[in-house]
Amino acid sequence: MMKSLLRIWRVFPQWMHVLAAKLFRPKFIVAVAALIFDERGRILLFKHTYRKLAWGIPAGALEYGEQPEDGILREIHEETGMTAKVERLLRGESSSHYHHVSLIYLCSIVSGEFQPTYEISEIRYFDVNDLPPMLFDEKDLIRSVHEELFKHELA
Repeated sequence: MMKSLLRIWRVFPQWMHVLAAKLFRPKFIVAVAALIFDERGRILLFKHTYRKLAWGIPAGALEYGEQPEDGILREIHEETGMTAKVERLLRGESSSHYHHVSLIYLCSIVSGEFQPTYEISEIRYFDVNDLPPMLFDEKDLIRSVHEELFKHELA
């Protein structure tokens, strides 16, 4: 049922996604997101079943009373069946487009195998200079953090 609804939701135009978010979501939310790099500096992206620009970083809203680190670990596990570890908080950002603050963590996968879910159909590591079509804000974030983390290797 949920999988079918998400497929239908995907065909609606972006302006409708934004309008629905503004009407039905709380006026201000806290979101968590993860950047997961492999030993070669590639970024792990999730292919979302309900987005027009399907590829993106793991992310989601905090549940009431949930600690941010627990929230991102929950999101990764719910969406993939895999267990992750928080390495550190990278930054907190306030969106200029939406009413939310995102806490972005550097994470690593510690165990498990990917299991597709109704939200995520595929995961894959990408070179940061060859990213698939995705949200521009996420591309900028990935490239900025990659440069900070791997600048000694780029020199």
